[in-house]
Amino acid sequence: MTETTKTHVILLACGSFNPITKGHIQMFERARDFLHKTGRFIVIGGIVSPVHDSYGKQGLVSSRHRLIMCQLAVQNSDWIRVDPWECYQDTWQTTCSVLEHHRDLMKRVTGCILSNVNTPSMTPVIGQPQHENPQPIYQNSNVPAKPTAAKILGKVGESLSRICCVRPPVERFTFVDENANLGTVMRYEEIELRILLLCGSDLLESFCIPGLWNEADMEVIVGDFGIVVVPREAADTDQIMNHSSILRKYKNNIMVVKDDINHPMSVVSSTKSRLALQHGDGHVVDYLSQPVIDYILKSQLYISTSG
Repeated sequence: MTETTKTHVILLACGSFNPITKGHIQMFERARDFLHKTGRFIVIGGIVSPVHDSYGKQGLVSSRHRLIMCQLAVQNSDWIRVDPWECYQDTWQTTCSVLEHHRDLMKRVTGCILSNVNTPSMTPVIGQPQHENPQPIYQNSNVPAKPTAAKILGKVGESLSRICCVRPPVERFTFVDENANLGTVMRYEEIELRILLLCGSDLLESFCIPGLWNEADMEVIVGDFGIVVVPREAADTDQIMNHSSILRKYKNNIMVVKDDINHPMSVVSSTKSRLALQHGDGHVVDYLSQPVIDYILKSQLYISTSG
């Protein structure tokens, strides 16, 4: 498949991230590697979306802290970004509404710019305007360095620090060469882009718990968007999916990461990292990156047994 015929993917992970662990970042990396190896996908970005403070989970620290820790955790990544939209709402948002927000955001704008992270306080996020009056990609301009559609297509897989035009999941969107405004032949390039929910097998299992999820939301999450599952050790994802009629119905929209990397998925556990912090366990470095540990200690987070 050519670059333009492959499906371009943005991976979205929702969760408490209380705190964000090395395992959370590894999930993004493993999912991207797996999707690339299929030959059918190009992952152009990852989004970390921490849950709202009113989620009500015991020991959940303020979203102000969780956003900063997430930004510190991805500061060396050129493709994973933190989005605060969910935290900034008036109340808790469902996973379905978060996915729909990002889909609608992609529909509304002609481009989104995500610059490299320098410091947590300066981290740009999707939806945060980088200029007061952004210029549409299709508008004529005398700026010599203005990117052409071909240039953008060549760079879109590298990172989201480039401008990209997007539409809803599973639909196609069009890059228009700005030379069309200069009287030359108009060219169009179509790329399919999807927003996929990234999760662990524990979330997949939660879909099977009666009454926990709204069935209409499940239909949208799995049927309209699709999910990428990074299974925990010894998890039987096929058996899990067989326990839910909706998961069986949309089985083709569920991609389970299968690789040869022996990552102990326990490092994803925020609970274990909090316990290690409370007990002064040196193994906390197995769970959390050093910048996140430094911030936690400086802010005196997760010190009490209740957190």
